[in-house]
Amino acid sequence: MKKIAILAALMTPLMALPVVAEMSVEDQIETRQSAYQFAAWNGKKIKAWAIEGSEEYSEQDIIAAANAIAAVANSGMGTLFSRDSANDRAENTRLKPNFFNELDNVKKIAVSFAQESTELQKIVADGDRTAVAEQFNKVVDTCKSCHDNYRAD
Repeated sequence: MKKIAILAALMTPLMALPVVAEMSVEDQIETRQSAYQFAAWNGKKIKAWAIEGSEEYSEQDIIAAANAIAAVANSGMGTLFSRDSANDRAENTRLKPNFFNELDNVKKIAVSFAQESTELQKIVADGDRTAVAEQFNKVVDTCKSCHDNYRAD
């Protein structure tokens, strides 16, 4: 199953190239930011229950949140990063230009994000708060890794 997830994460950007080619740089930036904000919003639901303990467990809400995060992680977001979205012509982005000089590391982070998010989907169904918290932290670590390396303050 993991091999299928990795293959899908790597192949999806290739299949989406014609669609992305028609998108302006501004639309690419807005689309990827919206998707990541959606994932973060869903992550807050999981964090509130599994880590902070400030929300009661709702199996339906937690599973839906994990599914949303995994959908973003496995959607081929890499196609929304063009070189033009990291230069002086692009507005409203904090993408560092070094992103395109370190594509092997970027791919490694993207695959990890997809794998860890897919694993989170599996774990939330059991309702084990500790296991969900541990896996959620792995997902967050992949996000942090990308932000630390490729997102300007």
